[in-house]
Amino acid sequence: MNKVLAIANQKGGVGKTTTAVNLAASLAATKRKVLLIDLDPQGNATTAAGIKENKPNTLYNLFFENIQIMECIYKSSDDYDLLPGGQELIALEVGIRENNKQSFLSKELEALKDKYDYTIIDTPPTLNQLTIEALFAASGTLIPLQCEYYSLEGVTGLMETIQSLSDKNLSNNRVIGIVRTMVDMRNNLAKEVSDELESHFSNLVFNTLIPRNIKLAEAPSHGISGVKYMPSSYGAKAYLALAGELIRKVEYV
Repeated sequence: MNKVLAIANQKGGVGKTTTAVNLAASLAATKRKVLLIDLDPQGNATTAAGIKENKPNTLYNLFFENIQIMECIYKSSDDYDLLPGGQELIALEVGIRENNKQSFLSKELEALKDKYDYTIIDTPPTLNQLTIEALFAASGTLIPLQCEYYSLEGVTGLMETIQSLSDKNLSNNRVIGIVRTMVDMRNNLAKEVSDELESHFSNLVFNTLIPRNIKLAEAPSHGISGVKYMPSSYGAKAYLALAGELIRKVEYV
């Protein structure tokens, strides 16, 4: 059964796309069938996937041209499949609202429920209609969070949004967990924020810490994940550990 997970945080620069790409690659490395959906108009996850097509089909083409979802899926350089994103998703967001087609992504993903073990959705750094589509479609959400005080502010709002959708029976989404990213425990502030997270969200915070790591930052320019670019790096090992922790959370419950 396809487990659809959104990677969301309305604050930018928290390692959301890095988490989506490397988690997809890590899950694929365990021989699970994985689809990564790039729902961000910036298209950074698409760049990191290293697909060869110059103008790949996106959800824009699916929505406005009525093509099949399988015509939008491409093989990445990391053994997971990718549904690309790009600037045209800005028009898609407007189209969903103007045509009153909320939950359109949920309906489209029905066709894939037996094809993948995991679908990871990378969302924009804002709580717009595209992010809401991801929250509608997902059964769980992972929240990447940089260990800085400003990063804490948006988490409660996002969690309240997810709870509100659930309370109104619009979604069965729940917060799977909070992932601490770009961690440097030599920094006193990072340690303080990390301790505060563990205190307030003890049942949600993943044990795995994702460190600041240059190899994770270099990998997208090579069209590949950090996990495949430098498997021996601290960043790659952390994402492999995170995938293992996620599997234990969602498959053995």
